[in-house]
Amino acid sequence: MNRKVAILGGQGNAAVVAAAIEHARRMGATDLEVAGFLNDRVPVGEKIDLFPVIGKVADAQRLLAEGYWFINTIFRIDGNRERIAMFEQLGIPDDRLATFVHPMAYVAPSVELGPGCVVLPQVAMSPGSRLGKGCMMMVGATMGHDNVVGDFCHIAAQACIGSYLKIGKGVHIGLNATVRENLTIGDYATLGMGAVLTKNIGEGEIWAGNPARFLRKAQ
Repeated sequence: MNRKVAILGGQGNAAVVAAAIEHARRMGATDLEVAGFLNDRVPVGEKIDLFPVIGKVADAQRLLAEGYWFINTIFRIDGNRERIAMFEQLGIPDDRLATFVHPMAYVAPSVELGPGCVVLPQVAMSPGSRLGKGCMMMVGATMGHDNVVGDFCHIAAQACIGSYLKIGKGVHIGLNATVRENLTIGDYATLGMGAVLTKNIGEGEIWAGNPARFLRKAQ
């Protein structure tokens, strides 16, 4: 029996994830079935791409009681603290967070994915890395070996992550960014698109450029 999934979010990451799940379903490679989105801005019943809005974010508890599974895609580039807190306040248990790995991704057998993680096509993840819950590896991102990644991290498309990294909770790594090995990135930090990181990033800091430099603290 397929597991019905409600995706928190809308146009953007949520639609991308929904399309990837549907693609994998048509390949016979997942038991997940997208029921629709939880979204506070689009009226219930309207579609975002292929799938309907089935409720507001606050409806998660009702759908939980009805047997749905959940994927969270509500992130913000400029600091994720408030949005992660909003999701955690919904009280969705870890065992009802759907983990999805697209069949066109390579994930080494020793990689550990927390509940609710999403790994999209053309991703490559080397051995020994551990990701917390609710992390997203977007299309074409690569990750080296033996990394420790906190909860709710967003690794954007084509980002290249080195090895032996310690990445905190709620970190955003931008499109096509590159991260050298043996670094630490603090909680709720942001690395801009196309950046080349060669130094540690502190908690809540935003860095960008090549080489990446500190810009300001996240809001």
